[in-house]
Amino acid sequence: MRILVTGGTGMVGCHTVAALSAAGHDVRLLVRNPDRVGRALDPLGVRGLDQVVGDVTDPEAVERAVSGCDAVVHAAAVFTLDRRRDDEMMHVNVRGAEIVFDAALRAKLDPIVHVSSVSALFPPAGDRFDPDEAVKCPKDAYARSKAEAERIARHHQDAGAPIVCVYPGSVWGPCDPTLADGIEVLMGFVKLGIIPIVPGGIPIVDVRDLAALHLAAMEPGRGPRRYMAGGSFLNTAELTDTLNELTGRRLRKFHLSGALFRGIGRVGDAVRRSIGFDIGLTYEATVTLTRGVPCDDSRVFEDFGIRFRPVAETFRDSLRWMYAEGILSRRQAGDLAG
Repeated sequence: MRILVTGGTGMVGCHTVAALSAAGHDVRLLVRNPDRVGRALDPLGVRGLDQVVGDVTDPEAVERAVSGCDAVVHAAAVFTLDRRRDDEMMHVNVRGAEIVFDAALRAKLDPIVHVSSVSALFPPAGDRFDPDEAVKCPKDAYARSKAEAERIARHHQDAGAPIVCVYPGSVWGPCDPTLADGIEVLMGFVKLGIIPIVPGGIPIVDVRDLAALHLAAMEPGRGPRRYMAGGSFLNTAELTDTLNELTGRRLRKFHLSGALFRGIGRVGDAVRRSIGFDIGLTYEATVTLTRGVPCDDSRVFEDFGIRFRPVAETFRDSLRWMYAEGILSRRQAGDLAG
C-alpha cells in the first residue's frame, strides 16, 4: 500500500514510518520542514521517502499529499506548554484533523488512522479507560484540541467512514527527535534524582508498540474501529523502583497529597502566565496523574495479537539512548551507561 503519514518527523510519526517501511509499504510524508526528515528517520534506517512539503492546515497541500495514496496515518499535532501558543495548538490539531479527514474521505482512503489521545477521554467514567469512552470537555488547551479532533473523527465514524481511532497513553521510548513529553518526564526524574510519590498513576506505552499497532491497523475494508493503547500503568512509587533497579541508583522519594500536588500545578500555570517561566508542571498534568486509571487494551490483543512490552524494557532502552546521545551523564545513567 502507499500510505501517507502526517507528523512523520515527530516521535510517534517517525517510528510509525519505520514500521510501515520495514513491512514493505510505500510511505509518503507530508512535512512542513524537509530539513527535519533526516534527523528523525536516519537513526531508524529510513531514507529516500516521497515527500510533499506543506502543512496539515493547508487544504491544497493535503490534497496533493493524499493523491495516489491508499491509506493515511494522521499523527501530526502541536504539543506545547507555552500558553501563548494555545490558539496555534487548537488550530493545527483541530482544523488539521478536519482537513486531513475530509481529503482522505474524498480520495477514498482506507483505513484512515487517527492518532488521538487518552487525554481526549479524561476524566474516565470508571476504574479504567475504555476505547468507546465518551469524549470529554477538558480545560487544558492540548487536551481540548484532541477532544475536538476526536469529535470530528467520531462524527465521520458514525457515518461509516473507515477511521481507526487510536488512544495512546503517555508515549515513551528511544530515538525521539523531538524530546516529547514522556521523555522529558523520564529525563527530569533521572537528572533530579528525586521523584514525588502521589496518588494515581500514568499509562505508559512504548512508541515501538504504538507503531506496531498502526501497522497492524492497515487493513482496508474493516470500517470504523477504536483501540486503546495505554500499555503499562504505573504509580510514581513503582516508576521510581523500576528506575532504581535499572540504573543501580537511589532516586529519592517524597510523598505529596493529591491536593498539594495539584496546587503546585496551579502555581506552575500562574508562573508560566505571568513571567513565561516553565517549572515543568501544569494543573492539567497533575490532575491527569493523580486521577489516572489503567487503560483497557484488550481489543488490541483480540484483533491483532499485540501485547505491549514490559515498561522496564522501555525505560532501559530510553535511558541507554539518552546516554548515547549525551542527554544524560554517566552518573545519571548509572549501570545503563555500561
